[in-house]
Amino acid sequence: MIIRPIKTVKGELVAPPDKSISHRAAILSAIANGRTEISNFLFSDDTFSTITALKKLGVNIDIDQKSSSLFVEGRGLNGLRATDKIDCGNSGTTMRLLAGLLSGQRFFSYLYGDESLNKRPMARIQIPLNMMGAKIKLSEGHAPIIIEPSKLIPIKYSMNIASAQVKSAILLASLYTSGTTEIEELYPTRNHTEIMLKHFNCDIDSRDNVVRIHNPNTLLANDVYIPGDISSAAYFIALALITENSNLIIRSVGINNSRIHIIRLWQKMGGNIRIFNERIVNGEDIADIEVKSSELTGIVINKEDVSLCIDEIPILAVTAAFANGETIITGAEELKVKESDRLFYIYWNLKNMKADVKLDNNTIYINGNNNLIGCKIDTANDHRIAMAFTVAGLRAFGQTNILNHKCVEVSYPRFYEDLNKILEY
Repeated sequence: MIIRPIKTVKGELVAPPDKSISHRAAILSAIANGRTEISNFLFSDDTFSTITALKKLGVNIDIDQKSSSLFVEGRGLNGLRATDKIDCGNSGTTMRLLAGLLSGQRFFSYLYGDESLNKRPMARIQIPLNMMGAKIKLSEGHAPIIIEPSKLIPIKYSMNIASAQVKSAILLASLYTSGTTEIEELYPTRNHTEIMLKHFNCDIDSRDNVVRIHNPNTLLANDVYIPGDISSAAYFIALALITENSNLIIRSVGINNSRIHIIRLWQKMGGNIRIFNERIVNGEDIADIEVKSSELTGIVINKEDVSLCIDEIPILAVTAAFANGETIITGAEELKVKESDRLFYIYWNLKNMKADVKLDNNTIYINGNNNLIGCKIDTANDHRIAMAFTVAGLRAFGQTNILNHKCVEVSYPRFYEDLNKILEY
């Protein structure tokens, strides 16, 4: 796709539904008792991987894409049925959360993904789940994942990496134990699973970076509204920040405290971002966001910052290229094991756009100069790299060619359609 520079950004958008919460709503409603309506559900390649997997496990799911709704007939904790191999596509969330859920079942399971997903690290879920008594086999630390039936026990687990997916896998497996499972986080991560479990009648609490879930539990169906995805809205926020004379409003964005660290960082850089019209829906904070063009200044971003906005680091790096002074992003090794080695592709594409950028181990240094040059962008088939460098291309000199731009359909199929609504050339 060819991207050309724009003059400004104006107007309003409604944020697309949150991908993380859509996955979790589908999975938890499948093991609840009763029928759940999930409204404003995100239909993307990733979430369809979860829906297809749940259907194979015997869950009756009706889809109404016109109204963006999902209707799930929950089968209860012990109502899933054995199936053949489950294809998780490109979705790490599908694979890791289902691995936790299926660890407690009375049947064998086999999970695999596409070439990219089969290279992502899975020992991080195998270790705590095996501590619970699960019988999980990997291929040199990677998928496919083979799970044998076993009896699970509660554990106390201190997480040495920041991963909401690992935490969620443990929480789902714990539903098949009796007693209290306790998870201590070194760095806080998104807490949508905890909120959703409570919404479905689960006895769970969280305090001082420690999550405790008290089992046994019976999950009860409860309708869910999915808020807008801050990670997807971030691309529009960034574009408005770095484009002159811009004024943009994004409606119905999820502002869960574990997800808006990217907003705090941009505000620290001098970003003119206003959050208003705040409300709470099924435990999640939602608001509207107004963004105006801003004079940004480089900052230092540490490992804890990275853990709190891991998905937004690519677009944060792009905004840093338009800020005054140096931005340093350190402790970013987790970016190497996402859909691509995002740390490298951030560096490589910025370098090819003639940014002043340096990569040293797990730290990236970006000196903003506001003079990026359009070029071919290697997306590495990674949706977040594609969207971040589309934003860069809209502010670069000359044409930018986003290779394999359709990879955005993993998380945001309407990205380019929504983007065109707010651009002025």
